[in-house]
Amino acid sequence: MFSRIGLTVLGLTMAIASSGAMAQAYPDKPVKVEVGYVPGPTGPDYAARVVAPKLSELLGQPFVVENKPGASGTIATAFVANAAPDGYTLLLGETAQLEIAPFLFKNLPYDTLKSLTPIGLITDAAGLVIVSNAKVTDIRSIHDLIREAKARPGSIAYGTAGVGSIHHIAMELFQDGAGIKLNHVPFKGGGESLPAFLGGQVPILIAALQRVWPYVKNGDVNILAVTAGARLPAIGDVPSLSEIIPGYAVESQLGLLAPAKLPDAILETLSTNLNKALMDRALREKLGVEGTRSIKWMSPNDYSSLIKSNQAMFRRAIDIAGIKPE
Repeated sequence: MFSRIGLTVLGLTMAIASSGAMAQAYPDKPVKVEVGYVPGPTGPDYAARVVAPKLSELLGQPFVVENKPGASGTIATAFVANAAPDGYTLLLGETAQLEIAPFLFKNLPYDTLKSLTPIGLITDAAGLVIVSNAKVTDIRSIHDLIREAKARPGSIAYGTAGVGSIHHIAMELFQDGAGIKLNHVPFKGGGESLPAFLGGQVPILIAALQRVWPYVKNGDVNILAVTAGARLPAIGDVPSLSEIIPGYAVESQLGLLAPAKLPDAILETLSTNLNKALMDRALREKLGVEGTRSIKWMSPNDYSSLIKSNQAMFRRAIDIAGIKPE
């Protein structure tokens, strides 16, 4: 009997020791960080290429960024969802592919919270509702817009990067909360919507803060409001839509994720070191892009809860907009 007890204790001790050794050993080879979009000076690719070198430094192995663009980021997401849950294939994911795509595509090959393990939030970024200072319209404030829209329902056009984009959804929630009706003019991506707006094709545009930031600094555009849950110190005395619609907050968020069933020890290692990386002053300055993004680390549990609550919000907005899954 005592012999059996001794063997059991020895077995448990060896298992614990082995688990600890595995946790200490990770990573022992390069880690791939998948991005679902093309390389660019802002957005997911930029964030991945800022964070990856710091994780490499902290964990002693290369974190290599790979781009798998297409289908609103869902190709890369599906690739990671189907990878081995060993910590060597990660996703730098963002709102569209994680929280909006599940309600836009009928046969999406992943379920965000069932197929992936959230590791931590990295940044969030607000959208801006802007008008041109070239006097295309007399609307100069968000209250002007609401007043004019109530007086002439459906007559005021606004542009976005496309149907089902986060900014289209943000404006649908705004219209619903403010009790107004605007005329949505979708373009094929931000690369088309911004030139169209600057060329006077639409009087109002909602776009990512970092995309229009150069025009804000040059004084070419006037900001009516931000879609964040509060005012942004980086852009001065500009109202948040939450001041008109209590509880309103629509932001594009970037986070790090892994395949589902990631071992707890590896999750802890990645989460802890992501937090350390985001505390680095030089990294924060690069990642913040002149204040256009907020660095907001979140624990795995909190990040999971955020994704879940955002999905509920986006599902409601898509229903309001009458967008049917394809």
